[in-house]
Amino acid sequence: MVSIEEALKIISNQPVNLKTETRELSKCPGFSLSEEIRAPFDMPAFDNSAMDGYALCGISKEYNIVGEVAAGDKSDYKLKEGEAVRIFTGASVPENSTAVIMQEKTKVEVSKLILEQVPNEGQCIRRRGGELKKDQLVFEKAYTITPAGIGLIGSLGIEKVEVFKKPKINLITTGNELIEPGKEKAAGQIYESNSYALASACEQYGFSINGKEQIKDDFQAIKSGIRKSLKSSDVLILSGGISVGDYDFVKQALEENGVEELFYKVFQKPGKPLYFGKKADKYIFALPGNPASSLSCFYVYVLPFLYKLSGSQKDGLKQFNVPISHDFENKADRPVFLKANLVNNHVVILNGQGSSMIQSMALGNALVFLNAETSVKKGENVSCLLIS
Repeated sequence: MVSIEEALKIISNQPVNLKTETRELSKCPGFSLSEEIRAPFDMPAFDNSAMDGYALCGISKEYNIVGEVAAGDKSDYKLKEGEAVRIFTGASVPENSTAVIMQEKTKVEVSKLILEQVPNEGQCIRRRGGELKKDQLVFEKAYTITPAGIGLIGSLGIEKVEVFKKPKINLITTGNELIEPGKEKAAGQIYESNSYALASACEQYGFSINGKEQIKDDFQAIKSGIRKSLKSSDVLILSGGISVGDYDFVKQALEENGVEELFYKVFQKPGKPLYFGKKADKYIFALPGNPASSLSCFYVYVLPFLYKLSGSQKDGLKQFNVPISHDFENKADRPVFLKANLVNNHVVILNGQGSSMIQSMALGNALVFLNAETSVKKGENVSCLLIS
């Protein structure tokens, strides 16, 4: 058995072989860059108007209107003192433009422009290179591409980018008692939900499931399922069958498939029977079957490793130290991850902390970490992972 810190260190120290691919820009959200991006030109590429109005030459309250420039037009105007042109947002400002005045602060009498107030030099003009200079670093390698990042990359004229591939993930759940939702449930059976929860958790953080399978508590079937799944995945996640019961066959099935155990069992609650192993460049997490245990282990251990395999700068969930809203005592002899709700910068530990209880996790948005046999008073800071 290892400590939480030891387990996390073993996971984070694993060498990974990052693979790259070229993707169209529209298909890049959530992927991490495998190379830096630099600006191919100044941005903006030319001085342009920040709004609809008039480009002015000189500082005055009256100007002669000598023309018009629309967005996309090439401006051939070279303004003289006291001259103005009608201009629209994004249009190139003429040479010698001192400022742009918004149309709402003007009135026009024939070809005469009259301003409500004297403009400031340079106002409402977006200067060339004001956002980025040519060859300036835009994004570092490993930047995780956001919607705003997509917009910026597109504005640089880049249609394809080099990114790190995301790992192929397979899910296996085990248990004789499990049936699919929608089927009629007999006595002693329960609806299988872990594969849905784990797949959803993966997708929430930008990962997709390559395939999933539900297998009965049969050693040969589990062994065969693991062997087949390892061929088509980079990461195999199993749920159930990893404890020490008579029908817990996962650990032995992994061993007989040549998987090297990196650790088994973590000194924590919930999720003590957690397994982590590898075979060549493939990695295996065997999670407990209890729903809250399974999801908690995913958030704490699996997700950071998925980020690492995808070349991301992220290393897991956001962690906060926030005050607790009430007194609480952890009487357990192990460190605990507690289902909680973070509201208005205070955290409340919820009822229903059993490892099989998923409702409290569904209603909460955080996990609170407390050491063994620890008491905290209202207002004291506790460590908190934000899960939604």
